[in-house]
Amino acid sequence: MKTNKLLIIIGLLLPFMASSQNTQSKLKSLSAQEFKKIIESDSVVLFDVRTKPEYDGGHISGSINIDVNDPDFSTLVKSKSKGKSIALYCRSGNRSKFAITKLTDFKVIIYELNKGFMDWQQSGFPEKK
Repeated sequence: MKTNKLLIIIGLLLPFMASSQNTQSKLKSLSAQEFKKIIESDSVVLFDVRTKPEYDGGHISGSINIDVNDPDFSTLVKSKSKGKSIALYCRSGNRSKFAITKLTDFKVIIYELNKGFMDWQQSGFPEKK
């Protein structure tokens, strides 16, 4: 009886464990220097997940602004990325990590600027206003 229950529990947990492993292997959290190299490639679409006023105050050139709190966030990102890998950033890295949780069903590599736009600015990289 205990063996049957254990097998049932394992059977129920396996899909979640596999999903979690796939998501983590698709995620790459990068320093500003590494992120800059990645976004210079044509194979990624760059998203700024901050609010519109934050974006208007300064952002990475070429980024598309979609607020992570928009109810259609995942749908909008999917429609704009068109199957390419995704690069995300926010102010400090918190919201981009939250954004990743909304994109777990995407089958592309997701790059995230680990310490956000503040790290980008501190590294002396250009910003557009």
